[in-house]
Amino acid sequence: MLNTRALLDKLDYLDPEQVSQIQKAYTFAASAHEGQFRRTGDPYIAHPLAVSMILADMHMDAPSIMAGLLHDVIEDTHVSKEAVKQEFGETVANLVDGVSKIGAIKFESKAEAQAQNFRKMMLAMTKDIRVILVKLADRLHNMRTLAVLHPQKRRRIATETLEIYAPIAYRLGMNEVRIELEDLGFQAIYPMRATRIKKAIIKARGTRKDMIVSIQEMLVHALEHNHLPARVIGREKHLYSIYQKMKTQRKPFSEIMDVYGFRIIVDNVDACYRALGTVHNLYTPIPGRFKDYIAIPKSNGYQSLHTTLKGKNGVPIEIQIRTEDMEDMANSGIASHWLYKSDTDPAGDAQNRARSWLKSLVEMQQRAGNSLEFIENVKIDLFPDEVYVFTPKGRILELPTGATPVDFAYAVHTDVGNACVAARIDHRLVPLSTIMQSGQTVQIITAPNARPTPGWLGFVGTAKARANIRHYLKTQRRSESVELGLRLLNKALTPYHVSANELPKERIQSILEDTNFREFDDLLEDIGLGNQMAQLTARRLLPPEGAKSEDAGSNSPLVIRGSEGLIINFAKCCRPIPGDTIVGHLSAGRGMMVHRDICRNVQQEQKQNPEKCLPVEWAPDAQGEFSVDLKVEIINERGILATLANSLSEVGANIELINLKERDAQISTVNLRLGVAGRIHLARIFKRLRAIKAITRLVRIRH
Repeated sequence: MLNTRALLDKLDYLDPEQVSQIQKAYTFAASAHEGQFRRTGDPYIAHPLAVSMILADMHMDAPSIMAGLLHDVIEDTHVSKEAVKQEFGETVANLVDGVSKIGAIKFESKAEAQAQNFRKMMLAMTKDIRVILVKLADRLHNMRTLAVLHPQKRRRIATETLEIYAPIAYRLGMNEVRIELEDLGFQAIYPMRATRIKKAIIKARGTRKDMIVSIQEMLVHALEHNHLPARVIGREKHLYSIYQKMKTQRKPFSEIMDVYGFRIIVDNVDACYRALGTVHNLYTPIPGRFKDYIAIPKSNGYQSLHTTLKGKNGVPIEIQIRTEDMEDMANSGIASHWLYKSDTDPAGDAQNRARSWLKSLVEMQQRAGNSLEFIENVKIDLFPDEVYVFTPKGRILELPTGATPVDFAYAVHTDVGNACVAARIDHRLVPLSTIMQSGQTVQIITAPNARPTPGWLGFVGTAKARANIRHYLKTQRRSESVELGLRLLNKALTPYHVSANELPKERIQSILEDTNFREFDDLLEDIGLGNQMAQLTARRLLPPEGAKSEDAGSNSPLVIRGSEGLIINFAKCCRPIPGDTIVGHLSAGRGMMVHRDICRNVQQEQKQNPEKCLPVEWAPDAQGEFSVDLKVEIINERGILATLANSLSEVGANIELINLKERDAQISTVNLRLGVAGRIHLARIFKRLRAIKAITRLVRIRH
């Protein structure tokens, strides 16, 4: 057995009874892992022991340290969760199970297995946040011993660490863990780059030493002069942060290292602001580089004042000013919750923020279609940069950089996001795709019949918005597919004088078994999506004697209302509008595409796949706005485009796209895409435009 003295020495903050339980957990784990060895050649128990020591350094509670010792017994030994529960209680058993991978299920791919394991761990973490702290300690020790693995596996684990675990550590405010995970991950993926930067840092350190000492002495002297007791620490950038800055800012190493960083740690919040005034008097502050994370903390609970000054010879000096409690929070984050035993818990705010984030994770996983989609959503949610915007009532919302009013709407409430139609930023109407800036006030305008559109997925920046939009579209798409499938099936059943709800139940059950669908709606959805033909399904659903009915009446057109939603689409090649003669084409996986009957594309399909084309017609009360393309030839006159736009506005036509090309010195061609209600509305537009003398030719483009 390995010597546990080093671990016991770290546990002086726990009660003797708790230490005794930890020793018992060590003996249990050592016995379970007996005969197992790590790739390094060490006995396997060396890993759980190292994990528990990392947790002890964080001053975690006894159940967490016991879980660190036992975290691999369910996964890698014969020990069951029940056995752990019996020996150490339900809390420890749940922590161990939360970190354990799913072993019993076979997955199609390694990526799917990893995603499902991650999803399981995140759900366990929402019940008890200590699960992720044990996992981070486990990952940290694995990263420290990564060198013995095959290069490909090493890169995979390091990539996962940089993409997921380091950002989670950041989200939980655990800065020291994050920095070490990032540096170890960077060294594993880019060993040559890491070595070169490391050597350059050592070389630069010598030339910087005198400058650092000089600035530090000036800062200390200025603070003492103003009777402000403080610790001033020179702050060094870590490997990965230097590499990221070189890469994103496209700057050479020398320019990144030209910046000198210092941390000033004072007694209380009041002293933070007084220290800020002192350093601003000492050196000139650089405009736009001041951030007050004390008044508005980051989403991970981080608090500090940040400012950048211009020192002697124009040298930039970055200063962070914070209290001792804020310093503990910055380094340990949510783990510092276990450091404090008083009622006025400095880490309570971080705990609440973490729980709020976990709550959003639960919602995300409920909305996600599968584990891979969930893990992608979490990755989006882990981006650290934030903007702070206000609701009209003055409440502050934190959102990632690049967030839009749609993200804001979903952050307020899912129902607000789903019903969002427009937004005002600082009282001005703006497009929903507008990127918000810190300090703006955002007001969302909703409408009862509004709904998300697929286009929103192209610009939203938060995982919550993305997951909710996808969930809504999937649900909407399914209901619309089922409705269209039912209409198509009823149309196909018309010649047999029967409707779908009159079909014998045994025939429906028989076809469901043949097609591996669980319920009738699944079959209707498949028909609506164009994956199978309604006519063939109708024949299979009818008893043999019923299927022999004559085919009369099967060509009665399907009625299109124009408001069917996502599953009935209007072809962009010919852009049909109410009043046009139209044809429907069933496209596998996409539903029905409606074309004009004169469209070359659908005429070709009618020849090659006639069974996929069906007659359709507009309902007399068809509603909506439909796009139509026009080609207008105009005489080049001053103000002609303004005249054209005003005339279109007068007849209620919405200009979606306008493109001007000069044909020669006298004539220009204008290609317009207009939103119209139908052919009658289009006729009014033509009449109005023909009244403009400068227009020499006006045609609707067929493509």
